[in-house]
Amino acid sequence: MRVIAGESNSFRPSHVQPAVEAQQPPSSLLFGRTPAMQEIKRRIELVAHIDVPVLIQGETGTGKDLFARLIHVNSSRASKPLVRVSCPAIPGTLLESELFGYEKGAFTGAHSAKLGRLEQAHLGTLVLDEIGSLDALVQSKLLQVLQDGTFMRVGGSEMRSISARVISIASEDLRSRVKDGSFRLDLLYRINTVLLDLPPLRERMADLPDLIEYFTEQHAKSFDVPIRPICKDILALMHAYDWPGNIRELDNLLRSYTLLGNEEELVTMLTPRPRHLQQLVAEIDIRQPCSLKQIAKEATRDLERQIILRVLQANGWNRRKTAGWLSISYRSLFYKLQQGNVGDDPSLTALLPEPSPKTEEEELDSPSSMLQPEFDTTIPSVGSY
Repeated sequence: MRVIAGESNSFRPSHVQPAVEAQQPPSSLLFGRTPAMQEIKRRIELVAHIDVPVLIQGETGTGKDLFARLIHVNSSRASKPLVRVSCPAIPGTLLESELFGYEKGAFTGAHSAKLGRLEQAHLGTLVLDEIGSLDALVQSKLLQVLQDGTFMRVGGSEMRSISARVISIASEDLRSRVKDGSFRLDLLYRINTVLLDLPPLRERMADLPDLIEYFTEQHAKSFDVPIRPICKDILALMHAYDWPGNIRELDNLLRSYTLLGNEEELVTMLTPRPRHLQQLVAEIDIRQPCSLKQIAKEATRDLERQIILRVLQANGWNRRKTAGWLSISYRSLFYKLQQGNVGDDPSLTALLPEPSPKTEEEELDSPSSMLQPEFDTTIPSVGSY
């Protein structure tokens, strides 16, 4: 006997979201200007109204869940439930019963039958977040659902049928899971009818100004505070930053800045962190001969970079004042900035102000004069590191 899911279900748990479009950024901001995001837009427009499985991949913070919701609200299932399952958040021993439901008496404590998330998503959309964490048994049962729409509750004897669109989310390339044997290749084929591979924020720098403006305005409105403009020096830092947490990190950073208005904290978060001695030692490849002099030189440069940055920041990025605080000549400081100790880092050079018209004294310290062999004696030679 086959039972159609949802025939007598009027219960909607908190994880079953009403099929209404949540407040989200405008389409022009979501998809931005880059070719990669325009391709994502084209694919969503093509696939939204077609009932095929979709796999959304991308680094943490790239907006995978948002795009899953976007597909749902633009589909023919928009008026039906959107059910989201965070696979890693449910222990492996419970995930099968959470997904597929169970019958009364299936195990100790099962005093009544319970609908699984699949049945709750009947006629709607099921979003499986971090699908790569599913164990082998659940993968096998999910594969059957994708093949013919049937499954069996835990402890049950009747096959049940559902009609639900499955959108899978992964923060890593699932092919690596297939290679190490932790994910089924046939399941990957089933969930991967259409792939949306979201680019990280560092590959969307053309969209950064629009994202900053949007988040700044939204948070100012939310906190009922004036919009805090971001100065061009910090904007330059933001363009040079790698954004490991992607758009979510940008959002959180701007939320804090809008509320607190602390530019110093913003600069600190956007600049490179000093590496500890233990980290430097751990990075040494001892499988082959290494140069102690070269390692020591790199460690010294890393320390100098952090010290110069901190003093520059404390002195409002005034180079002459910074040189005085560090008890080195202006020429020596400029040399370090130009020769790669700090100047090779675009996030730092971007913060340095354009030089003002030179006085006669400053002309002697100009870059052209520093190309001559008469370097200041405070400049360390290569061999002195």
